[in-house]
Amino acid sequence: MTFNANHRLTGHIARILFISVFLAPFFNQVQDVAAQELLSERVPFDEPLTDGAVFLVPVDGMIDNGLARYIERATEDAEEGNAALIIYHVDTFGGLVEAADKIRKTILNASVPTVAFIDKNAASAGALISYAADRILMAPGSSIGAATVVEGGSGAKASEKYQSYMRGLMRATAEANGRDPQIAESMVDDSLAVEGVVDVGELLTLSSQEALDVGVADGIVASIDEITAIYDIAEAEQVDHQASRVEQILRFLGSPVLQSLLMMMMMGGLYFELQSPGVGFAGLMSLLGATLFFAPHYMMGLVESWEIVLFGIGVLLLLAEVFVIPGFGIAGLAGLILVIGSLIASLIGNVNLEFPPFLEITSALSTMAVTLVLLVLMVFSLARYLPTTTRFNRMVLAPELSSADGYTAAVTDHEILGMVGRAITPLRPSGTVQLSENQRRVDVVTAGEFIDTGASVRVVDVRGSRVEVRQVEAISRESETSVA
Repeated sequence: MTFNANHRLTGHIARILFISVFLAPFFNQVQDVAAQELLSERVPFDEPLTDGAVFLVPVDGMIDNGLARYIERATEDAEEGNAALIIYHVDTFGGLVEAADKIRKTILNASVPTVAFIDKNAASAGALISYAADRILMAPGSSIGAATVVEGGSGAKASEKYQSYMRGLMRATAEANGRDPQIAESMVDDSLAVEGVVDVGELLTLSSQEALDVGVADGIVASIDEITAIYDIAEAEQVDHQASRVEQILRFLGSPVLQSLLMMMMMGGLYFELQSPGVGFAGLMSLLGATLFFAPHYMMGLVESWEIVLFGIGVLLLLAEVFVIPGFGIAGLAGLILVIGSLIASLIGNVNLEFPPFLEITSALSTMAVTLVLLVLMVFSLARYLPTTTRFNRMVLAPELSSADGYTAAVTDHEILGMVGRAITPLRPSGTVQLSENQRRVDVVTAGEFIDTGASVRVVDVRGSRVEVRQVEAISRESETSVA
């Protein structure tokens, strides 16, 4: 490299440094403007945040009663710890409306400032939960909306009664936090139009930028750290709150799908046990299903003691119908009503005898109806195909061992039927006779009467090893009486 070349290179570097020094403020200003475009004026809270910890609470997976119970505990922990901020990390496609409503109430009633950080999905019930937070911040590429209520079994759109209830929840929650209620309602009902946002016939779902533009979201941020930086609490302690192992197990056992399976296991086992009384495999499966169904709900406070007592009384009445008063009468009908009624009540979150709105009751009835239909199909299928399997026959006794299938307890000697003999021992009522025709000695029984040794008897019935005789004199007297 020559001297001139080095001189030109030094000149280029000097110009670049000059531009960087004098234009850096301009570029920083441009970046600040861009950052401001990702935040709305609502981002700051009215009151300054305290110097407490920041609680990070996950709201992910299916929205169910187990999650509602956990969110309540996490929020209480944050309040007791005088937290500066609770950040609900939302990523869900929705779930049970009643569970979402419980979470919504918990967040609305929180005494600590709350932020819903949507990363990546807040669909259906997730939208309702996010609306309950004081601020909504969304990650790039995330979405919120599509809160129409659907049937749990088919996924079809639920009736207008459900939609009206959900619209009311969304509207009230939006109004509570100063957001546009019409936009919130249009996430539930596609017959609503909001000028410049959504047309009639379209169900509203917003991207992060769209949500920011219409005022649903208060900002677009990429991470939790960015949120703490915005609120100037980056140095505050962060509490990564998580569900305990017990809560995770309870949430798994309390999921709606597993609820139906456990109820089928419980009632199906009870049905097969009643078909073959005794304590067998079906009875143990029914007991296991009842334990796994009631225990998690009782520990989560979703089942009251009286509901378990009613279920136990119902089972006892069914057992009494089978063992004590055979047939299907009042006891059996009452037992069936108590079993099904207690299961429906256990699906509804209630305190003592105070039941929630009609929406939760109809949801429980729908779950029970689907379960019963599946139970009938399961019983029909098992009753038809299970007895033909080798594994099943190894676990239970065959209901009948007929001679037509080749089962015999002993060889029946039909040749001695009608023969006459002499009792060589007292028959009281069993004993031994010697047949006159072939001098065979045969163990016999009478119909109940006593016959002395030496009396003449006749064989009147032979079934396997059981040979029944009657005294000849008695037979003769009966014959004479009949002739007379």
